[in-house]
Amino acid sequence: MATILDSLVGSCSKKLQDIIIEEAVLILGVKEDLKELQRTMNQIQCFLNDAEQRRTEESAVNNWLGELKDAMYYADDIIDLARSEGGKLLSKHHSSSRKSAACSGISLFSCIPCIQKRHKIGIQIRDFNAELEKISKLGKRFLRLQNMPPKAEVPTLKQMRTSHLVEPNLVGKETLHACRRLVELVLAHKEKKAYMLGIVGTGGVGKTTLAQKIYNDQKIKGNFSNQAWICVSQDYSDTALLKEILQNFGVHHEQNETVRELISKLATAIADKSFFIVLDDVWVPEVWTNLLRIPLHAAAAGLILVTTRHDTVAHSIGVEDMQRVDLMPEDVGWELLWKSMNIKEEKDVENLQNIWMDIVRKCGGLPLAIKVTASVLATKEKTENEWRKVLDRGAWSMGNLPAELRGSLYLSYDDLPRHLKQCFLYLALYPEDWYMDRDPLIRFWVVEGFVEEHDNQLPEDTAEDYYYELIYRNLLQPDPQRFDHDRCKMHDLLRQLARHLSREILSMVIHSQCRLLVCPNYGLFPLPLTRIQNCSPLWTKRRLKQGHC
Repeated sequence: MATILDSLVGSCSKKLQDIIIEEAVLILGVKEDLKELQRTMNQIQCFLNDAEQRRTEESAVNNWLGELKDAMYYADDIIDLARSEGGKLLSKHHSSSRKSAACSGISLFSCIPCIQKRHKIGIQIRDFNAELEKISKLGKRFLRLQNMPPKAEVPTLKQMRTSHLVEPNLVGKETLHACRRLVELVLAHKEKKAYMLGIVGTGGVGKTTLAQKIYNDQKIKGNFSNQAWICVSQDYSDTALLKEILQNFGVHHEQNETVRELISKLATAIADKSFFIVLDDVWVPEVWTNLLRIPLHAAAAGLILVTTRHDTVAHSIGVEDMQRVDLMPEDVGWELLWKSMNIKEEKDVENLQNIWMDIVRKCGGLPLAIKVTASVLATKEKTENEWRKVLDRGAWSMGNLPAELRGSLYLSYDDLPRHLKQCFLYLALYPEDWYMDRDPLIRFWVVEGFVEEHDNQLPEDTAEDYYYELIYRNLLQPDPQRFDHDRCKMHDLLRQLARHLSREILSMVIHSQCRLLVCPNYGLFPLPLTRIQNCSPLWTKRRLKQGHC
């Protein structure tokens, strides 16, 4: 929450800076009160970084953040009120001046409400200033800080947008052998009807990486009429999944077509043709048995590669050959670590032999954990002292997090600069395994105020740099079918982390006097309050007040 609040406090402070010099606010006579409010906000912003470090450990800090959140929503309302009412008074003042009848004769009575309104708004701002100062002092006491300078930003990673940036790293003899074996199986069974291969293993163990390597193998290219990579996820939609396959096959579909119509269109499109489909992250067998089995059997030949965490799902689907992916041994984990840092040869990090094993052990043999840790280490000097600092950080043992989100996954978030933390948490808004298009995503970041201003650079260009840095840090996974990486998704474990860290907040906006849920994939749509608890945690700009929808 602290990271989101940092953005909200910063946004309110920026609004105050802008309106303090506006004529509409000057006419209210509250300029000094608003300046005092801005000073207090700036002080609070200085120690929000420390609150972020400690909120999962100390309930008192978390409660304080809750109070601050409510105060910031109220501050936003007060700023809007001052601007609105000041504008009305300014309009009346200009009208009165033109008539040369300001506060004379009968017009004296019309000035009384204006004076009362100024007085009322002034009292509101002063009362709120006093309340916010109390909250600020309470925060300092909890955090034992006085005007702490903001946390130093980590160095920005060099932006790399060529294909080697996200080329999957396959390391270890067993994994390389498994890749070659599966490629050979694909080619050996390319003329069979709906032959099924499976890759099985726990979350983050590298199933998708192995499947990507097979899918992009040059030996396979050109052997099938159609290829498609489909992320299934736990809460997949029949309609959306069928449309995505049709789109991959270059088949046009209408927006309002039913599942039955889409199934028929798919069967017609692949009749007498061949296909190779990867169904990534399958949780239930019904996606095959009830949805895809019949239309895909219309093809002359086809091969389906399934990745799943569960043996039972693979067996129920009818997988004929299954490859298990296990946790990495330490020596293989070390190879993945330095290769994920774009280090060309192991000899370049020979001076780190005394510490690398401790780091790999911390990652528990999980490739995802190793890769995100490598991205953290890539921002540090390649010395034992600097790596030891990373190893000794409290983020490894952060409590009050689900077990699967602790350690290196939380470390990868904790190491982000403030602006990237905001962008990362924003991604909790998207559905699981949803591919996000780069350009709309960076526009949302700009609109939300997460993008820092730089001279001679457009905000959209800066936001694009953020996007590629999250890819470089292995916090976003590019679509393997897009060479320019203009589409990406989040690993489900990292999405769970983002959801957990932003779980207290729902993103709501007011539109035409009705509360609407903001979702970049579905636009704006009304949402009954009774359904809100079932929605993904999103950001908010307004407090959700019961009965206002």
